Amino acid sequence: MAKGVNRLSEEEVELVRSSSLLVGKTLAEVAKMIAPGITTGALDRMAEEFIRDHGGVPGFKGLYGCPSTLLISVNEQVVHGLPGDRVLQDGDVASVDCGVLMNEFYGDSAYTFQVGDVAPEVRAVLRTTQECLALGIEQAIANQRTGDIGYAIQHHAEAHGYGIVRELVGHGVGRKLHEAPEVPNYGRRGHGARLNDGMVIAIEPMVNMGGKDVVQLGDGWTVVTRDGKPSAHFEHTIVVRPGKAEVLSTFSYIEDVLMERGMATA
Repeated sequence: MAKGVNRLSEEEVELVRSSSLLVGKTLAEVAKMIAPGITTGALDRMAEEFIRDHGGVPGFKGLYGCPSTLLISVNEQVVHGLPGDRVLQDGDVASVDCGVLMNEFYGDSAYTFQVGDVAPEVRAVLRTTQECLALGIEQAIANQRTGDIGYAIQHHAEAHGYGIVRELVGHGVGRKLHEAPEVPNYGRRGHGARLNDGMVIAIEPMVNMGGKDVVQLGDGWTVVTRDGKPSAHFEHTIVVRPGKAEVLSTFSYIEDVLMERGMATA
């Protein structure tokens, strides 16, 4: 097992599940509000209030100096976009990443939303990225390795002509938001940290419509594609099991709202 990696007890896994489900419910509240004309700051304020009203603490706010509850990354922004006065426009895509701390354990998940009428080629990137997440989760079983996850994600994305971000990775989740092991979205089968029953990790493919290269903006947070093309990001927190991983977070609350609103899902 990789140094510093903790296997959680069943009781601890349930605490991560509770935090992760609150993340899903928070993102469903985002789904109720997101539309052309809304600011990213308004979504962030709502999310903080919702999390606190339901017994949690925003997992990102204050961590590493993060000023917000959500990280909202629009179009060419890959991850870590800071909410503020930006007004979402028809045709945008927005990755909304959220963490919750509750009962001393974290949950972490992200979903890329379509805002209004999104171009078909951009919708295709979102769909492929969510497929990458599912394929990565399929490999998150006991005695596999992190490279098996990364290979599955990379192979599927690149088969569609997309770029896989190298600089940002998934991670262990527990009493800290970011724990060992790192879970890259690229790799070689049979390589990397060994996965063991009870390990809790976040798998989060970041897939660019264009090339894989990214740069960080001057705010010290926002990461964008070097070529300015859109990017998508989906994330689940899961627990490694023999035979089949167990997903602790959920998109079902989000997708129920989007269906009720007649909005597109990935």
